[in-house]
Amino acid sequence: MAERGLTLMAVHAHPDDEATSTGGVLARYAAEGITTVLVTCTDGGCGDGPGGVKPGDPGHDPAAVVAMRQAELEASCAALKVSHLETLGYADSGMMGWSTNDLPGAFWNTPVTEAAQRLAELIRRYRPDVVVTYDENGFYGHPDHIQAHRITMAAVEMTDVPAKVYWTTVPHTAFAEFGRVMKELGVEWAEPEETPGADGPGPQLGLPDDEITTWVDTSSYGAQKFDALAAHASQTENIFFLRMGRDRFVELMGRETFVRVRDTTGAALPEDDLFAGLR
Repeated sequence: MAERGLTLMAVHAHPDDEATSTGGVLARYAAEGITTVLVTCTDGGCGDGPGGVKPGDPGHDPAAVVAMRQAELEASCAALKVSHLETLGYADSGMMGWSTNDLPGAFWNTPVTEAAQRLAELIRRYRPDVVVTYDENGFYGHPDHIQAHRITMAAVEMTDVPAKVYWTTVPHTAFAEFGRVMKELGVEWAEPEETPGADGPGPQLGLPDDEITTWVDTSSYGAQKFDALAAHASQTENIFFLRMGRDRFVELMGRETFVRVRDTTGAALPEDDLFAGLR
């Protein structure tokens, strides 16, 4: 068991994001006795409604979607044994370029300092040793992911609490393997090269393997991660990993990878533990 007092905080944009890139570490560190805190920034109102109805289509009720996705988020946290769930409650901004980007209350339309101050209050309350969020492109260019990155980094500067900060990423070799498996299962899959943004193509998804600093073995927690993703049943059309099925998912999704961007411990790189240097 880890020494008492260690805390991990993951800052994500929408309900279901917590499971995709950090479900393994949330489950693993909870099992090791570490306090886990999930901060979800938006309400997920631009997600699919019942029956897969899309935002803007007849029958899509954002308020009903928000309530449904909150329940799904709580079920996901139960699967991952998350210690504390905090929701900032900003409106889901939708994809880059949608009219919802500019609505009052949309996360993307919220001043960074304002949202960062709210997150800083949570950092001061929970005093996480490790904070995890997205890179400056929000991994794939989603406005709410980019905003989550911005407010997290601003809140870290405001508080100077976390000993270590990480950004989620995926090695290029993993993308290649995932594409191979999807094609094997008969799912159309174009290996991602560039992500679209408001002004054209953005940075390539993921990183070369040799640029990844931290490789965490989460193979023993694959079933929990699958269950957490499956809890977001309303969004299954968009959660490609579920198309593998439970057994193949557990077999293939046994590692989560990160880039360390803040460290006060002097832990050597590469590392296999977000808490290297802290225990």
